[in-house]
Amino acid sequence: MKEITHFLIENWQVLVLPTAVFGVVMVAGIFARRLLFSRLHRWAGRTKGHVDDITLQSLHGPFLFWIAILGLHLATQSVELPPKASALLAKIFLILWILSLTIVCSRLAVLAIKHKGNKLYGALPVTTLTQTLARLFVVSCGALVLLNTLGISITPILTALGVGGLAVALALQDTLSNLFAGFYLSIAGQVRAGDYIKLSSGEEGYVADMDWRSTTLRALANNYIVVPNAHLARAILTNYHLPETRMSLSIPVSVGFDADPDVIEQVLVDEAKAAAGEIPGLLAEPVPFVRFIPGFGPSSLDFTLICQVGEFVDQYFVQHELRKRIFRRFRRDGILIPYPARTVFMREQEGFMAPPSANSHRNAASA
Repeated sequence: MKEITHFLIENWQVLVLPTAVFGVVMVAGIFARRLLFSRLHRWAGRTKGHVDDITLQSLHGPFLFWIAILGLHLATQSVELPPKASALLAKIFLILWILSLTIVCSRLAVLAIKHKGNKLYGALPVTTLTQTLARLFVVSCGALVLLNTLGISITPILTALGVGGLAVALALQDTLSNLFAGFYLSIAGQVRAGDYIKLSSGEEGYVADMDWRSTTLRALANNYIVVPNAHLARAILTNYHLPETRMSLSIPVSVGFDADPDVIEQVLVDEAKAAAGEIPGLLAEPVPFVRFIPGFGPSSLDFTLICQVGEFVDQYFVQHELRKRIFRRFRRDGILIPYPARTVFMREQEGFMAPPSANSHRNAASA
């Protein structure tokens, strides 16, 4: 480096030609880049696939960097430099080429995984952890190529990593536990980005992201819940989006003892079928049905209306609208929703009062 500095100070006139060469290459490269990418974007817009779009997006930024490296290389070739300086600059340019290609390949791999993972059913969930693993793999390959180019043997490095691996594993036990737990969850496919899950400890929400340390849930209150991956892997959880997003919804309905169970069943089914095409989230198939469960209550006949909703959050609005429709139908058809009725026995001073007659039971119930 001292030789290069001394040479430039003593012979500053020689910088004129390299500077001119560098400027010409940059201007020509920028013009060619604009012309080339404009035509490539028009061509990509006419194709149906997304491979060309991903490739252009990955190359758009680094292409200007490659032009600068080419300009510097041609500029150094246009002037006489000491052999050591020429060899040093050539090695620096080679390192820059390898680093830039590694960055491009890393970006291309992440974009391809993100696109394909969102398109293929059952593919690896596209989370931050998945993208980080893909980027780490490409960067590792690039680092091996760079070390090989520089003539550095990787065998001692691997030996040192093997010896220090145990100490690192013990020091980063919790971190590695979260890392491998997140990797396992991503590979298993039981927790995916966008799924609504509920843990046995009570936390629930949509899976917003999964990184190397934790999984982020977005609750219905629009808050983030951060759960360590190791805790998530050990927890008993319910995934409301697997094996499909459709789920059953049970709505309890109570009527008086004088109601006809067959009539109540038909009324509830008719209201649910009529609402299937009007209430968002309520599905017409499978057909709604009613069961006389739990059955005989203390002061009512208890039924359960069972229908299907599109996904977990649809149940709230569906219950809201269905209950209003059922209430209006009951009021129109004269079907009573009973009040709780109780029979009270009064204790006398010297003993119990005689139990009331059957007529008094009816009077108490009607009251």
